Amino acid sequence: MNRQKTESVCPVCLKKVDAFRVSEGQKVYLEKECCEHGRFRTLIWNGPPEYESWGERKGPVPLISPAMEMKQGCPYDCGLCTDHRQKTCCVLLEVTKRCDLNCPLCFASAGEDARYDLTLEEIELQFKDMMQRGGPFNIQLSGGEPGMRDDLPEIIRLGRSIGFEYFQMNTNGIRIGYDRQYMHRLAEAGLNCVFLQFDGLAERVYKKLRGRELLARKMAAIEACRREGIGVVLVPVITPDINVDQVGKILDFALEQMPVVRGVHFQPVSYFGRYMGSAPEERFTMPDLLREIEKQTRGRMKASDFTAGNAENAYCSFSGNFIKEADGGITPWDNSNSCGCGSSDKSREFVARQWSAAPKACACCCEEDSLDSTSLDEFLNRLNRQTLAVSCMTFMDAWNLDLERLKECYIHISEYKDQPRLIPFCAYNLTAADGRTLYRGSRYEHEA
Repeated sequence: MNRQKTESVCPVCLKKVDAFRVSEGQKVYLEKECCEHGRFRTLIWNGPPEYESWGERKGPVPLISPAMEMKQGCPYDCGLCTDHRQKTCCVLLEVTKRCDLNCPLCFASAGEDARYDLTLEEIELQFKDMMQRGGPFNIQLSGGEPGMRDDLPEIIRLGRSIGFEYFQMNTNGIRIGYDRQYMHRLAEAGLNCVFLQFDGLAERVYKKLRGRELLARKMAAIEACRREGIGVVLVPVITPDINVDQVGKILDFALEQMPVVRGVHFQPVSYFGRYMGSAPEERFTMPDLLREIEKQTRGRMKASDFTAGNAENAYCSFSGNFIKEADGGITPWDNSNSCGCGSSDKSREFVARQWSAAPKACACCCEEDSLDSTSLDEFLNRLNRQTLAVSCMTFMDAWNLDLERLKECYIHISEYKDQPRLIPFCAYNLTAADGRTLYRGSRYEHEA
């Protein structure tokens, strides 16, 4: 590949423009030009592995009851529109704009538009609309900080009564770490997983990315989940010059904290919402992360142990699964059952199973470290309790947006304005250079 055509948007005005993936050695750049605002170029791939060898192209998946007709085209008709190519897997339900932090880095710009929370009636309408569009989906309660809502357990119960079976809480961990009663109510309501903001094991990282020291709060949140039997996924935003060196430490920590920690879900930094500085031409890409994982785990996890997502677009994600052995070693296992498993339905089922709390050890296996893996029952027990899912999701911003990728997105945000609708994550959070957004908050008007 030397030059492949696609479509993107101008990062200044968000108008659709032609774009090209241009290869230079093992690097691939997205290049585009706006007739009003000039040329833009940003790194989207820094191999190895080679860009062309990564993942597979796939055909479109018929949607169930698309909400919007295609008028102006992607990305302006999200709802989802009839041009979208993948069904929903996970839905982010933003239950509040409020937050108890003011992070310098925040995709939602939390706290900047915190006038009111969705009512239970509005949330119920969204749940019911989702069921009409292919639900039940995995639900991620998000915001803002969802822990700001005292009635979050009631929201979970409401969703379960309508037919949703899996709920994860996207949280900074502050409230759940100190409010035992609140955490217990969440567990009783049926919370499956805590999606815990976790950027490293050094306070300097939190001071830079989150504005204050938070490591003790993170540890308290993990202990609260252990106490209540709720699975934890650590979610680091990896930012150059701040916490790339924390990749291996986070993975080592996750292995030590099993089985309460069920996975690590890396997110290389994207430039939308509230972010520090400006989007650079040279970025930290998925291949960079794969190499850092292998280097910083001293080869215990290899780049070849991971595979591209094949439910969503292959260039959006990778995943791998590792069994922790009795001697502390780790063994990769077949990724055909991972969260990149060919369809949004299978991906949803894998995530719900793996990221929820581990099943309790069988009565005959009280000492997990002494399990004999030659016994089928004991092997299955270790497989269920001692598997760590390691994954990465690379979200797109106004500089690196590729509309071919966006059309295959299966992570959607539920929005309620004039009517409920589902909007791909990267479209909803798309932020222009001056901070204006396409969907979140006030909306642009575009010519067809």
